[in-house]
Amino acid sequence: MPKEMDGGEKHMTRKEQKEERRKAILITALTLFVEHGYHDTKITDIAKAVPMSTGLLFHYFASKEELLLELVKMGAESTKALNAGEAAAIPPDIFLTKFLEQLFSYAKEQPWVFNMFVLMSQARRNGMPEEARQVALSVESIEATAKMIKAGQKTGVFRRGDAMLLSRCFWASVQGIMEEMAMDKEMKTPDPGWIMGILLSSPK
Repeated sequence: MPKEMDGGEKHMTRKEQKEERRKAILITALTLFVEHGYHDTKITDIAKAVPMSTGLLFHYFASKEELLLELVKMGAESTKALNAGEAAAIPPDIFLTKFLEQLFSYAKEQPWVFNMFVLMSQARRNGMPEEARQVALSVESIEATAKMIKAGQKTGVFRRGDAMLLSRCFWASVQGIMEEMAMDKEMKTPDPGWIMGILLSSPK
């Protein structure tokens, strides 16, 4: 927890103070999990970095596994926008372009978003706590995007080909960009059109 928070908390309600501390713990844990790896990060490391006592941290989260699970749930929740977009009356190429624009813009304002992409990828791997791993694996971004691609293929806006494979290539590009930007805070956001080029059909 930043030192500046101490003074500000005097003007907060107890509920607001608790929520601010909870957010600080989550963002700190996310940063450490990405920078040092989940298994090499100790609960004492997180408490020290917030900073708060380990005992106080346990009032918010009972274990490192619970912290990871909460973060993965946050990451999974953020993907619901794609499913909402699929049902909306928005052409898929326009929706995905706007989605990328908003994702990159928001991530620049809130750098923890880059780390969330890294963590969600890590959480899917064997050896991670199983409950968090299953939540991460349940995210259906690729499937939802594949449905949009199929819709775009019918209208000719997206190139022909295996929609699931195209979706995987699209998301692999997004994932790679987010991981690069997590490592290099000075990296500029790419033009969404570059990524959309994976999907768009060539002009005749």
